[in-house]
Amino acid sequence: MVLNPSWDNFLYWLIVLSLIVWGLELIFPWRKNQAAFRKGFWKDIFYMFFNMFLFSLIFFNALSDVGVALFEDALGFFGLSNIIAIELQLLPNWLEYIIIILVVDFVQWLTHILMHRWKFLWSFHKVHHSVKEMGFAAHLRYHWMENVVYKTNVFIALSFIGYGVEEFFFVHVITLAIGHLNHANLNLDYGPLKYIFNNPKMHIWHHAKTVPSAFSGGVNFAISFSFWDYIFRTAHIPKEGRDIELGFEGEEALPQDIGRQLIWPLKQQKIDN
Repeated sequence: MVLNPSWDNFLYWLIVLSLIVWGLELIFPWRKNQAAFRKGFWKDIFYMFFNMFLFSLIFFNALSDVGVALFEDALGFFGLSNIIAIELQLLPNWLEYIIIILVVDFVQWLTHILMHRWKFLWSFHKVHHSVKEMGFAAHLRYHWMENVVYKTNVFIALSFIGYGVEEFFFVHVITLAIGHLNHANLNLDYGPLKYIFNNPKMHIWHHAKTVPSAFSGGVNFAISFSFWDYIFRTAHIPKEGRDIELGFEGEEALPQDIGRQLIWPLKQQKIDN
């Protein structure tokens, strides 16, 4: 992978997009007093490559092979060979792509809400919300369990339209770019397009340490498209959030070192049970 630069090599997309967005942060910083190597920067870089490659390529691929086999066995138990409900291949290519992007993003939006409102999943999602200074790489600071949950839900959703996770590479690239920008130290909201695309001035409120009681389950869950939050009334941007405090209540209980962060949520499950 490292020695094979090509348009379909995600490693190079990750490196190039990261350098571009980081460069924009350095040239046009929203929080001008924030250091280039902000607090947690190198931790985020570790999580970025761990989640995108080490875990995904080594562990998740092995788990997914087992999961797909079990899924197919379950369908066979009910006498089904597939659960395709819509034959996207019969549609024009451009319409296929639009439907795939919308389906994937909506499933991820719902999964994100679940991450906040189900105590079991929230214990894992806390790792992502431990970010204290926002920057592009904060996008990929998350516990490996999120890989399992998100990709499983997306796989099931795509199974209904006859696509596999491997068949929408372009969605990964688009989501990566928007996600980097959402977390970047940039004064962006895209003007009227803010009602379509998630953006830094919207997403920073998702990371706010405190939100109004009316939004106790969280706000601004958008991954790429902000209109889900506006449609379902989970959007909340009361004012410019450049300098708000980030984190979550009780964050002091979360270990700061990476090794313990990776196993801490699993220990919490045993404690809660």
